[in-house]
Amino acid sequence: MLPFLRSDLAQLVSYTPHPGGADAAAHGSPAQAASIDRLDTNESPYDLPEDLKQKLAWAYQHELEANRYPDGEHAALKGAIAQYANHSARPVANWVTSAHISVSNGSDELIRSLLIATCLRSEGSVLVADPTFSMYAITAHTLGVPVVRVGRDPQTFETDLAAARRAIATPATGQPAIRVVFMVHPNSPTGNALTDAELDWLRSLPSHILVVIDEAYFEFGQQTVLAELPQRPNWVILRTFSKAFRLASHRVGYAIAHPELAATLEKIRLPYNLSSLSQRAAELALAHQDTLLAAIPTLLTERDRLFQALAALPGITVWPSAANFLFLRLQNDPADETLENLFQSLKSAGTLVRKTCGGLRITVGTPAENQRTLDRLRSQLLPS
Repeated sequence: MLPFLRSDLAQLVSYTPHPGGADAAAHGSPAQAASIDRLDTNESPYDLPEDLKQKLAWAYQHELEANRYPDGEHAALKGAIAQYANHSARPVANWVTSAHISVSNGSDELIRSLLIATCLRSEGSVLVADPTFSMYAITAHTLGVPVVRVGRDPQTFETDLAAARRAIATPATGQPAIRVVFMVHPNSPTGNALTDAELDWLRSLPSHILVVIDEAYFEFGQQTVLAELPQRPNWVILRTFSKAFRLASHRVGYAIAHPELAATLEKIRLPYNLSSLSQRAAELALAHQDTLLAAIPTLLTERDRLFQALAALPGITVWPSAANFLFLRLQNDPADETLENLFQSLKSAGTLVRKTCGGLRITVGTPAENQRTLDRLRSQLLPS
């Protein structure tokens, strides 16, 4: 290891891009790549409509100056996001302004900024409930921030609140107290929304603990804690344009937070962190949200159809989901060999899913993709 590198980095593994991208590239032509069902990263299966792509291309050709830096303050985009956030509140709100918004290069950048703002220099640890989105712990480790892990109920995936309370009340020897709690609503990879008990626990946390509620899949489940933010300055909501808004390639995420926290995130993020084209794409998506979000009812119908069909297969436990994916595990597979074989057979047949946390997470795709997934699973699990 090079002598000037931090010694703890030797224990880390770099993030590996999802196999969909690698496999698609390996196949060469777009037509061959299109033959792969990429159901492993919770993206939308639907690209931007052609007319919106043309509008975005026109903006790039005629309005955006490639030789100029993008709007470093994201002014137009923040205003559009604030308007959308108010409309998405339950009930509809009017208090969210641009001052409550910080825009980032994907939600991952916001996770990193939040950790920099709270836990560096041994000022805090973070709490996560496994299984959950891996980037919370990965990002914390890259910054040298300790991660405290608690479990979840094996049947419902509700957070082990007793363990969480103990972890906060009694920090581990030699570790700083917990400063940040990460929760996903609904959780990935398991798809369960926060329960009343979990929400009550989050409400009970003291003001010196930052509560990060990741609502990446809000548009699918329509459950949000946005209405509580004005009374809870230690809460922040993360959202993304990568899922329901079909902009995964543009990497646009945003936070809704108390203005002081949002201003702090603005101090920490890198300058010009979002390209002019990505900003315009997100603005365009919000301007045409009715068109883009019109696909959601179809995806939810397909999710429910997929759930019912998977639940009928032998040897599988599949959980209900409030997102655009399903999580399943195989019964009586302690060595994980059958799961690995199933994962590889699906991949060989052209269906990419995520193998994680002792199970498979399957993104809801188009009706044709979902049918192929079911057919391939049935061929592996049903006796011939």
